[in-house]
Amino acid sequence: MAWRPSVTVAAVIERGGRFLLVEERIDERLVLNQPAGHLDPGESLAAACRREVLEETAHHFEPTGLVGIYRWHYAAKDVTFLRFCFSGRVLGSDPSLKLDNEIVALHWLTPGELAARRAEHRSPLVEKCVADFLAGRNFSLEALSKEFP
Repeated sequence: MAWRPSVTVAAVIERGGRFLLVEERIDERLVLNQPAGHLDPGESLAAACRREVLEETAHHFEPTGLVGIYRWHYAAKDVTFLRFCFSGRVLGSDPSLKLDNEIVALHWLTPGELAARRAEHRSPLVEKCVADFLAGRNFSLEALSKEFP
């Protein structure tokens, strides 16, 4: 069987020094994560990020930059994730939308509050993406190749 990483997208969303995190139930435990999820077939990375943020937070999100591309091996399930993390802006929200079933709550946390809850992070990428954002990492979306037929 060929090795295939699991491609995911995530959004670092900051407002007034606080970051939007989702609290979700994964493998029988509650964890904190950026709004994030898997790339669907035929979907662009930016479109996947917009969709995941909407499904998990009911916020309309427009990616404006790429914070980074991360590789993480989740040893417990022997899965390697390739995460494309975006920054951007919220264009509004729709409180009438039903959030994904796994989402328990939304939190706006400061970097200190996020660090204090490190044991609850879904992966080490949660804090790493915020740290890279705060360090000014912001690559143009032009860095992502356009799709070819």
